[in-house]
Amino acid sequence: MSVFEQYKESFVNALHLDSEVQVEALSYRDHGWDSVAHMVLMATLEEAFDIMLDTDDVIDFSSFEKGKEILRKYDVEL
Repeated sequence: MSVFEQYKESFVNALHLDSEVQVEALSYRDHGWDSVAHMVLMATLEEAFDIMLDTDDVIDFSSFEKGKEILRKYDVEL
C-alpha cells in the first residue's frame, strides 16, 4: 500500500466513511468529523506513520489537504 493510500485509509477507518465519500474533499465537520473523531484520526495517523503530532498541528489539521501539508513537516511525503 502506498503512503497516500495509507493516509486515505486512515480517514476512512477513523471516520467510518462509506465508499462513496470523496475523502480528498473532506473538511472538519464533514461526515461526522467532530472533535472525538478528530482525536481518533490523529491517533490513527500517528500510529500509521510512526510520528507524534505537535499540539498546534493537531489543532490546525482541518482538512484532508491541510493534513497533507502538516504531515510533510514530519517527513511523510504523500
